[in-house]
Amino acid sequence: MSTATPTAPSTDQSFKTMEVLKTVDIAAPIEIAFEAILEELGPDAQLMDGTAYPFKLEAWTGGRWYRDLGNNAGHLWGYVQVIKPPTLLEIWGPLMMSYPAINHIQYRLTAEGSGTRLAFTHRGMGLILPQHSDGMPEGWGHWAGRIQQRAERKAAARK
Repeated sequence: MSTATPTAPSTDQSFKTMEVLKTVDIAAPIEIAFEAILEELGPDAQLMDGTAYPFKLEAWTGGRWYRDLGNNAGHLWGYVQVIKPPTLLEIWGPLMMSYPAINHIQYRLTAEGSGTRLAFTHRGMGLILPQHSDGMPEGWGHWAGRIQQRAERKAAARK
């Protein structure tokens, strides 16, 4: 039998909400931009310093987004909540936060002429440590830039 000892309510201000919004215009058709998102959230992911940071993305509703470290080790980043190729991908989960927090990210694509507009949103809440929240805008900007570059390279190669 276990017992729990009640504690006084915390005055800790670590519980936070956060929001990161990014919009990127991509000179590539919407289908190619969506492919680039899946690739960048999968095996081709990289950190800002260029270090490979591969993921596995099961691109279906309820599919996992995770890092497979081998030997039954890994890190679950989230689950696919919505996928509507080529216009929408939503993932919810802890992301890189191995503590009480929940996040929702959304990649919404809109065709604009021969190009695509990517609207990215990340919203989170919980015990969000400064080392995560402070770097989020730059980190997501890096990933959005890689998606743009990949899609534009793919589009140029297909011409």
